[in-house]
Amino acid sequence: MRDDKLLTRIGGLLRQAEGTDNEHEAEAFMAAAQRLATAASIDLALARAHDPKAMRTAVPVTRQIAIGQAGKRGLKTYVQLFVQIAAANDITCDVASNSTFVIAYGFESDIDTCEALYTSLVIQMVAASDAYLKSGAYKGQTAQQMVTKTNGYVRRRFVEEKALSPITARLNFQSAFAGRIGERLRAARDEQREQARIDDVAAARPVSTAVAMRNKELEVKDFYKAESKARGSWRPNRATAGFSAAAREAGDRAGRRARIGANPELGGSRGALES
Repeated sequence: MRDDKLLTRIGGLLRQAEGTDNEHEAEAFMAAAQRLATAASIDLALARAHDPKAMRTAVPVTRQIAIGQAGKRGLKTYVQLFVQIAAANDITCDVASNSTFVIAYGFESDIDTCEALYTSLVIQMVAASDAYLKSGAYKGQTAQQMVTKTNGYVRRRFVEEKALSPITARLNFQSAFAGRIGERLRAARDEQREQARIDDVAAARPVSTAVAMRNKELEVKDFYKAESKARGSWRPNRATAGFSAAAREAGDRAGRRARIGANPELGGSRGALES
C-alpha cells in the first residue's frame, strides 16, 4: 500500500539536504531520510507480524523501472546506482540484458522510497561526472585495460596502460559514485535498525524487530523465486574500457558530497534518462 505521507516527509528531508550549502548538514538530512524510510519499513514488518489483516493487505509486488534508452553509454552505472539504493531498502532486482530497465521485487512503500532516492541521485551523478570531465582533471591520467593478443597459436593476456579517455573516466567516476552512495545509505539503515533493537528491549516487544525484518526478507525472497524469470545474476559494471583509480577517487568524493533530493516531486517514476 502506497504511503504518500511517508513520501512527503522523506521529500521534505531531501529538499532540506538540497537546500543547504553545508556538507555536514546535507549528510545529516540524507541520513535522516534513509532512517525514516527504514523506520517505516520496520513498522510495516512489525504490523504484519502482529496483524493477520495487515499480512493480507501488504504483500510484495513487482515494478518495472525505466533506466535509459537502448544504446546509451553508461547504463550499467545507472543500474548500479539503483541496485545500491535497493539493497539498502529491502528490494531485490532483476536487470534487463541491455540495462534499459530493472524489475524491482519487494513491498510497494520500499520501492517508492528507492525510486524517490534514485530520481535525485542519478541526476546528481550525471551532473557530477559532467563537471569532472569539463574540469579536465582526468587529462594526463591513465587507465589499466586487460587486452588479449594472439601470436600464431599462442594467446596472451596482459594489462596495458593507456591514456584515460573521457568515456572511461565517466564510467569509473559513476561506478565509484554509486558504490559510495550505497555505503552511505546502508550505514543510515543500520543505525536505524540498531535503534529499533534498543527500542525492542525498552518496550519488551513480543516479536523483535530482527525477527519481523527477517520474516519480511524471507517473504520477499520467496516472492522473488516464484515471480522472477531471470537467468543468471547481474554484475556491476566492470569498466571494460579500462580501470582508472583517479576517476574512481573523484567519483567516490562526489558520492560523499551528494545531496539526497534534488527533485521536490518524489511520488512517481522519473522514467528513463534521455540520450
